[in-house]
Amino acid sequence: MKKELTRQQHLDLYYYMRLNRAVEDTMMKLFRQNKIVGGLYSSLGQEAISVGTAYALEKKDWLAPMIRNIGALLVKGVPPRDIFTQHMAKYTSPTLGKDGTSHFGDLENLHIVSPISMLGDLIPVMAGVAIAGRYLGQKIVTMTWIGDGGSSTGVFHEGLNFAATQKAPFVLILENNLWAYSTPVRRQVPLENLADRAKAYGIASYIVDGNDVAAVYATAKEAVDRARAGEGPILIEAKTFRRLGHAQHDPAEYVPKEMRAYWEARDPIVLYEKFLTSEKLLDAKGQAGIEKKIETLLAAEREFAENSPMPPPDLAEKGVYCTGDDCHKIQARWERPKSEVMPPKSSITAVWSVEGFGQGKGSRGGNAPIHFGDTPAESPADVNKSVSRALPKAPAKKLAKATAAAKPAVRRKAQR
Repeated sequence: MKKELTRQQHLDLYYYMRLNRAVEDTMMKLFRQNKIVGGLYSSLGQEAISVGTAYALEKKDWLAPMIRNIGALLVKGVPPRDIFTQHMAKYTSPTLGKDGTSHFGDLENLHIVSPISMLGDLIPVMAGVAIAGRYLGQKIVTMTWIGDGGSSTGVFHEGLNFAATQKAPFVLILENNLWAYSTPVRRQVPLENLADRAKAYGIASYIVDGNDVAAVYATAKEAVDRARAGEGPILIEAKTFRRLGHAQHDPAEYVPKEMRAYWEARDPIVLYEKFLTSEKLLDAKGQAGIEKKIETLLAAEREFAENSPMPPPDLAEKGVYCTGDDCHKIQARWERPKSEVMPPKSSITAVWSVEGFGQGKGSRGGNAPIHFGDTPAESPADVNKSVSRALPKAPAKKLAKATAAAKPAVRRKAQR
């Protein structure tokens, strides 16, 4: 299943994982200096999932990250300064300082849909984006992420069912990090593999080691290719571990020390460094060069963010409502002739008979009493006949014998 990667692709995956961790380390320092105004959620130990899956997408594809998917934003091309200024609520941020967490996107250039705080809601949204892209002839694939806890929400199932019935070119990454805030996965899901949820909707699924970035990429690339080829949505369960608490305020003291120690020994960056070294794809000089590149970049990006102004007061009343084209244009980007999706080319014969839907037979074996496809409706006389045929015979005989035996007793009583 694994697809061969070039040396540069291997180094790209390594670079983005290191950048992901360094960005979050920088934000942790800013948070402790009281320079980040909103919540801060760490992806420590989960970097391979965000980076490996997003790296499998093409530039034209769409993604919608969640709170632990900063790596996906970086792969897509979001500069670290946008992430810093966003969390610091600066005027230079993508939301002009109106949001202090991760709620920002880029619909125009990078094809990023902003996170939605209600867990699972991005699933039907991204299924819709995928269907729209197919309708417009764009040949895109969409992707979003959900946690093990979020997979128990109603909209997870509604959205996945919708995507499945529409065969949307959509890939859902289920990050099973073993904890839904402080609830262990075994206390909220009676399944060993959350990928089994896909069976209910008739879609394909994969299970992958979420701490092996090369395996994550290979799995995601295959899933993306299949979705783009028209095979419908695909669910990938990436097994990993959340090494810090739910957010900065959570010390995660509920996590057993043995569990934490086991997963810390499986750090995805350390594991990948060992692989790259053993394959002679990375040496000490190359590693030092990557570290210096990241250090230089983040020093400049942090300086920009810290020196950026806060939003002016009069901005509060702006952008509350979209006022039309002066706010932003919403216009479909057609990449196919519109005639292909308009009558008569798009017309189909309206029939009831659908392959795999079943036949117009009632539970008694006769035709259903209502019209079903090309099956004639059952007449009232046929219904009566089928009912009489379906009635149990033996119990009726027993009832008759019991009644006959009871009559003499009644007569004897009357004779007294």
